[in-house]
Amino acid sequence: MIDRYSRKEIKEIWEDKNKYSIWLDIELAAAEAMEKLKIIPKGVSQKVKSKAKINVKRISQIEDKVKHDVIAFLTSINEKVGKEGRYLHKGMTSSDVLDTCFNFQLKKSGEILLNDINQLLVSIKRQAIKHKYTLCIGRSHGIHAEPTTFGLKMLTFYQEFIRNKKRLNDSIKEISTCAISGAVGTFANIDPSVEKHVAKKLKLNVEPISTQVIPRDRHAQFFSTLGIIASSIERFATEIRHLQRTEVLEVEEFFGKKQKGSSAMPHKKNPILSENLTGLARLIRSCVVPALENIALWHERDISHSAVERNIGPDATIALDFALARLNNIIKNLNVYPKKMVSNLNITNGIFFSQRVLLELTDAGFSREQAYKLVQKNAMKAWKENSSFLSNIILDKKITNKIPVNKLKKLFNFSYHTKKINIIFSRSLKQK
Repeated sequence: MIDRYSRKEIKEIWEDKNKYSIWLDIELAAAEAMEKLKIIPKGVSQKVKSKAKINVKRISQIEDKVKHDVIAFLTSINEKVGKEGRYLHKGMTSSDVLDTCFNFQLKKSGEILLNDINQLLVSIKRQAIKHKYTLCIGRSHGIHAEPTTFGLKMLTFYQEFIRNKKRLNDSIKEISTCAISGAVGTFANIDPSVEKHVAKKLKLNVEPISTQVIPRDRHAQFFSTLGIIASSIERFATEIRHLQRTEVLEVEEFFGKKQKGSSAMPHKKNPILSENLTGLARLIRSCVVPALENIALWHERDISHSAVERNIGPDATIALDFALARLNNIIKNLNVYPKKMVSNLNITNGIFFSQRVLLELTDAGFSREQAYKLVQKNAMKAWKENSSFLSNIILDKKITNKIPVNKLKKLFNFSYHTKKINIIFSRSLKQK
C-alpha cells in the first residue's frame, strides 16, 4: 500500500525487516524445542540469537541468485552465525516459516483493526446520543418517507460496527494458528512438540492438521471479514456524501481554515474524505475473491496463493486501518445541521404523515383500499400544488364526515414518530 494511505504502526508489521525478524523468531523457537528433545546440541538457539543479524539487502542479493526467499534468509543468517547455523530449520519446510509468519502478521494487524473499531464505536455512540431526538426525514429509494432522528441513523451504524467487531474477533481467532509439520504435513522429520512450543512462543494455536500449508479457508474468512467491514465503511460514507449535497446539506465534513475544495471553483467544499473511503472500500473488497480462490490449492501444496497473499495481506489490512481511522475522524468532527433537517422535513408540506392518516381512516371504518385512495389523492395534490397536506385533508368532506378536524390535526405530530426511541436506544446500547 502506498504511503498516502498507510499508518506507521500497521505498516511496520508488513515491512521486510519485521517479516524476517518473525522468521528468525520462529526458527529460534523451533531450535529451543529441539534442544529440549536433544535433537540438536544444547545452546544452539542462544548462540544463533546472539550472532544473527537481519540484513534485508543481503537477503535480497542472495535471493536474486537462488530464487528462494527462505533459503536466502537462512543463508544470510548462517553467514553471521557460523557452524551453529546448520541446526536451523531441521526437519522443517519453507511453508512452516511462511505460513506461521503470515498468520502472525494477520493476527497483529487484526488487533490494530479491532482497536480502530473500538475508537470508532466511541465516536458513533457519542453522536447517536447527542442527536437522539434531532428530527430529520427518513428516506427510502432516496425519497422522503417518514420522520426519524439523526441519532437513530447513527445508532444503525453503531450496531453494524458492533457486529463487525465480533466478526473480526472471530476471524482473528480463526487465523491465529501455527504449523511446523514439515513436508506434506506428516511430522516425518520433526516432532509435533516443536510445533506446540513455537505456537506457545508466538501466542498462536496449533493447526490441527496442515497439508504442508495452513488451510486457506481460514484466510478466506479473515479477508471476507475485512471486505464486510469495508462495505460498512462505504455505507456510512455514502450516507454522509448524500446528506452533504448542496440541496440537502444536513451534515457536512469538517473543512479546515486553510483547506481548498477546488482548483477552479473557490466556493467548493466537497465530501472528499467520504469519497476517498468509498474508493478504499472497493480496493479492500477486491482482495476477497482472490482469498476465496486461494482455498483450492493442488494436493498438499502449491504456491498459487503466494503472490496473492504477498499483496493482499499488507494492502487490505493497511488500507482498512487507514479507512477506519479516517472515518473516525470524520464522525468526531462532523458538522450536523438540525435546522436544515427541520427545513427539509417541511418541504413536502407534511405528506409524510400519510400513513398515520391512512391508519386512522381504516380505524374509522374505511376499507384499506378506500382509505389509501383518499390519502394518496390529497398527498399528491399537496406535492403537485405545493399545498398543505393537512389543509387538503381537512377540506375533504369524505374524511371529515368520519373524523373530526381536531382529531385530524392531532395526527400531524412529530412525537408520534419518536415515542419508541428510548426502547431502540436501550436495547441497542446494551449489546456489546
